[in-house]
Amino acid sequence: IKVEEDEMKWMEAIDLRTFGNGLDMLKHELISIRTETDKRNGLKEIKLYCHASIDTDLSVHLYWEGGDADIHGSALALRLASALEEFGRVNHTVWIEDQTK
Repeated sequence: IKVEEDEMKWMEAIDLRTFGNGLDMLKHELISIRTETDKRNGLKEIKLYCHASIDTDLSVHLYWEGGDADIHGSALALRLASALEEFGRVNHTVWIEDQTK
């Protein structure tokens, strides 16, 4: 989906159910990525969430404005999802903000 630069807000969610091994190291790496990521190309923020009751479940959210909301995901999220597969089961989805009034 091609979008106009200032029209669309979209988000990618990368959900990870880890095997439990190296979870603390993984969280530190994700925090590092969050703080070091280049925020050009429409990336506004990266947030890390931990499941409320399942200690081994994490979710990384990438928030974008403008640019291309590709149904397959951004290059950054695709690389991140691929890298996370060694830690467990990964699910990557792309969401476009509903601006219906």
